[in-house]
Formats: sequence, structure tokens, C-alpha cells
Amino acid sequence: MLPTRSLMPLLLLLTLLLGQCQRPEEALPPQPLLPKDKMVSLLVQIHLTEARVEATNLPADSSRALYRQLHKDLLWRQDVTDSLFQRSYRYYAVHEKDLDEIYGVVIDSLTRRKELLNAPKPAPGTAPPADLPKWDK
Repeated sequence: MLPTRSLMPLLLLLTLLLGQCQRPEEALPPQPLLPKDKMVSLLVQIHLTEARVEATNLPADSSRALYRQLHKDLLWRQDVTDSLFQRSYRYYAVHEKDLDEIYGVVIDSLTRRKELLNAPKPAPGTAPPADLPKWDK
């Protein structure tokens, strides 16, 4: 058995090392990090893409291949790499409050889109509603 004196420095060192470990909620933001508004825009488009692919009624493997291609195209059009999107999503997922805030806006945006699609159509030659999301103009 080791003497108590030799254990104290070892325990102190171990305590200091463990205290330096970051907990997930204290993770530093990756650099670069997609801003919340860009994440909202991407997630809205991703969910719309998923719905479009699901509506095609293709076999599962064809649906997956189509979705992957559309997802890749979406990120390319937004000038976002897949790794940047994944890193940013993981960061926001660890910070539940941020992800809840982001998805609150995503849900509101998708709900508003659904309301606008189900609204009566304006007469020909009239302007679209002023509150139409910018990606629909």
C-alpha cells in the first residue's frame, strides 16, 4: 500500500486535470460556426426537401439517394460545407437552449408556409402577401 503522503499529490493532480475537462454544455463554439439565422434557413429547406422526397413514393434506397443529392445541392447553393453544417448542428444540439430557439423559428416558418399554401389564392395581377418568407419571393 502506498503511503498517504504520496497519494495526496496524485489525488490533487488528478482533481486538477479532471476539473479542466470541459462538460458538453461548456463546449467552445467551433470556428467557423453557422449563425442561428443561417441554421434556421438551412433547416427549413432541409425539412422541405425531406417532405418533397417522401412525397415521391420512391423505394427507400432511391429516396435516400435522391435526398443525399438534394441535400448536397442545397448546401452547395448556400455556400456551406457539409462538415461546417454538421459541426454547427452538433454545437447547437449540445446547447439545447440554442437548438430549441432555432427549431422554434423553423417550426414557425414551416407553419407559416403551410398557412400561406392553404390560404385562398389572390386574384391574378395582385401582389403576393408582404409577409411571405424571403425565399418564396
